[in-house]
Amino acid sequence: MEKLARYHVLVAGMLSPILAVLLSAFVNKVLMRWSGDPQRNWLLRLIVSTLVMVAPFAVTLVLAMKDRHRSALLLSGKIGVTIAILSLGLIAKPVSDGLTRSKQERNKLMRDVAAPLFETTDVFGNRQRLADHKGEVVLVNIWATWCAPCRAEMPVLDRLYRERKDRGFVVLGMSDESIASQKRYLKEVSVSYPLLALTRDVPSLYRDIARYPEMFLIDRKGRLQPAPGAGQPFQKLEADVDALLARNSQ
Repeated sequence: MEKLARYHVLVAGMLSPILAVLLSAFVNKVLMRWSGDPQRNWLLRLIVSTLVMVAPFAVTLVLAMKDRHRSALLLSGKIGVTIAILSLGLIAKPVSDGLTRSKQERNKLMRDVAAPLFETTDVFGNRQRLADHKGEVVLVNIWATWCAPCRAEMPVLDRLYRERKDRGFVVLGMSDESIASQKRYLKEVSVSYPLLALTRDVPSLYRDIARYPEMFLIDRKGRLQPAPGAGQPFQKLEADVDALLARNSQ
């Protein structure tokens, strides 16, 4: 037992990355359950769940300081502290996601601002330009094959597109996943609107996405208009699209 105690700093350090991830996920889940409005309180959840990731490192550091106070820190202890320090690098991901999510939330609030133009290709290699849809109402849908809400939403978006395309409504799906992945998805859930490659040449407005799916509504004059957020009923999107189609129909 005494021999094992000599390696407690090493053990604590080795467990630090695992415990950091588990603690973060647990705290986020608890806060989600307690939150009255999970979408509005996302920043608080992110901050708290990120801070708890430091706890395993702190425990390892305290154990190492106690050992050093009693005697010289063993090589195993130094290795444990090093691993614990490296585990702090895990914080970079949620911090990066938080910054991107902040940009995403800010972008969604834009109104009557010219939508950044883009040019890319669809999954069949056809050139697609936002400028080609001048005079139409465009919905840009940012999605991913691994995103369950995206997969559930796309058939409904396709219905909305088919019912209103004759009135000047366009849906453009955009994903940064490979063309092969998107084509495989089309075999599972077929949609009639174009699926485009979200490349680095596309303006950052459409790439600064941390939470999927995301929508951008563009009116007939090429201006961004607020789109319904996650959790809002699909009828809200239908009403917003119909309002834009009617507003600029002359």
